[in-house]
Amino acid sequence: MTASTRPVGGTILTPAAKALLVLAVLGGAVGLYRLTQGLGATTAMNDGYPWGIWIAFDVAVGTGLASGGYALAFVVFILNRGRYHRLVRPALVTSLLGYAMAGVAVMFDLGRYWSVWRIPTHPGSWNGNSVLLEVALCMMAYTAVVFLELGPAWLEGLSASRRPERAQLAARWLPRAEKALPFLVALGLLLPTMHQSSLGSLMMMAGHKLHPLWHTALLPLHFLFTAFVMGFAVLYFESTFTGAAFKRPLETRLLARLGKYVAGVIIAFVVVRFVGLAVEGKAGLLVGSGLFSFLFWTETVLLLAAAALFLRPQTHLRPDQQLQAALLSMAGAALYRVDTFLVAYNPGNGWSYFPNVPEILFTLGLIATETFLYVLVVRKFPILAGVTPAPGRAVPAGLKQGATT
Repeated sequence: MTASTRPVGGTILTPAAKALLVLAVLGGAVGLYRLTQGLGATTAMNDGYPWGIWIAFDVAVGTGLASGGYALAFVVFILNRGRYHRLVRPALVTSLLGYAMAGVAVMFDLGRYWSVWRIPTHPGSWNGNSVLLEVALCMMAYTAVVFLELGPAWLEGLSASRRPERAQLAARWLPRAEKALPFLVALGLLLPTMHQSSLGSLMMMAGHKLHPLWHTALLPLHFLFTAFVMGFAVLYFESTFTGAAFKRPLETRLLARLGKYVAGVIIAFVVVRFVGLAVEGKAGLLVGSGLFSFLFWTETVLLLAAAALFLRPQTHLRPDQQLQAALLSMAGAALYRVDTFLVAYNPGNGWSYFPNVPEILFTLGLIATETFLYVLVVRKFPILAGVTPAPGRAVPAGLKQGATT
């Protein structure tokens, strides 16, 4: 086990965890009903809107929020900012669980879900012109890659087992897992770049059905930008969550240094988006499109407000303002993706869609399941860095919020 990471430990079935399990069971019940009764009986989807919240939120937004490992790996291994390495493992756990839950949502959204196993195993049946095929293959591969990237953490957890055979297994495979990390990191950077941009390519195919303020040749780049924005933002949320849930010191100063990268990506996205609209002759739509103009400016204001907060010197030592900036950036980027996949999409012929109660319950169940599994993993495996104070003991003065480095 590394000196800087350790399991949090503690009771798993806390009152909060039990509440999460209740939501997870409700979502599971909806999922079972869908599998037995079909999509028509469970969802509000129709021929005009063949996908709804399970794709627009659970996949398009969910994989964006699960891009923390991808975004942080880019900073640590491409920009060579090793000081952020202590944040990598929790970010990878979030990515693994986020992509796994997105995969579950896709499976339940498929009409012939029983054939999903054929996607990676029958290359002879692949449609080389399908954007969705590329998204599916990359998501499956990336989920496996992130699981393997966490291999050292899994093995370090096994090394503390009281069963000798497990400890011996961990000792034998840990050096091999560490040697494989550079290759896995490279794949972990390539695969999300492919499928996040392909989510944008997918909506390019909607043509005139997607409002011109969102339909652009730059959609792949926009989705790549928003993946970075949401991925970075989740790191702040994760730090606050673990600090509150496990009474740990916050990574305030370390995350303050990361703020300039988040702000830079946000500003780049906004500039590229406005320039693209101007070049394509769509600038007039910014004020003349009613609800769609309002949604566009709401996305933009949320993101720019987040960037301004990230760049403020006062924010650097204020974890509450860091969290506020992160939530604003998550909201702006998530709204952009939901608008692209649902709100700004109009199939015509009077079709309409709004998620019904079972769809919302299923989504809440996925979120609850992901949160519970995150707590379970960090309690059992060496994921989080730093000192975990024992129950009832104060955090040392040098490790209080705002003082970690």
